[in-house]
Amino acid sequence: MNRQAFLAVLRRDLLLALRRKSEVLTAVFFFVVVAALFPLGIGPELNTLRLVAPGVLWVGALLSSMLALQRLFEADYRDGTLEQMALSPASMPLLVGAKMLAHWLVAGVPLVLLAPVLGLQFDLSSDALFTLTVALLIGTPILSLVGGIGAALTLGVRGGGVLLSLLVLPLFVPVLVFGAGAVEAQTSGLGSQAHFSILMAMLLPAVFFSPWACSAALRIALE
Repeated sequence: MNRQAFLAVLRRDLLLALRRKSEVLTAVFFFVVVAALFPLGIGPELNTLRLVAPGVLWVGALLSSMLALQRLFEADYRDGTLEQMALSPASMPLLVGAKMLAHWLVAGVPLVLLAPVLGLQFDLSSDALFTLTVALLIGTPILSLVGGIGAALTLGVRGGGVLLSLLVLPLFVPVLVFGAGAVEAQTSGLGSQAHFSILMAMLLPAVFFSPWACSAALRIALE
């Protein structure tokens, strides 16, 4: 029962995202523009580009993923789908987890795939590009999971977009620091294993606790 409900919600959200391609492409286009404009503004100095590349790409990925956060529950809140989910015999945290997974597949995976291509213009080495990809693969789910809690807390609130940014940006800072730090450590020869371990230590509790916290916040918003 729970498995079928999880897959149904996941499939539904992915199909809706495919029908609203403009919203998905907006976040991807924003990421590409941010990554493309920085080299033009900084200049052609390769040492400088290699130095700023991890931070630029991670900030672009962070801001791009935030563009889709406000819409994570908004449409379902307006059409009554969230109320049906709350009344469903299936586990509410499981259904919320399916929506968060769909958000990551739509808003996070394209950024992970594009990052190595965009990293080439910063003259990053193959090891640095691989490290960047792995760091984003671990870090972007954290952005979706933690951002989902913020989206649930600000659901139905006037000016929710600004409030959402104020809530989640401080929580995103550790992911940004250790994600970009992994690439810098790999480039300097120190190795990125410690940074990956810290990112995994943040991801695993987020996978378990975020759907529960998000479900509690949604139930409050529905009351």
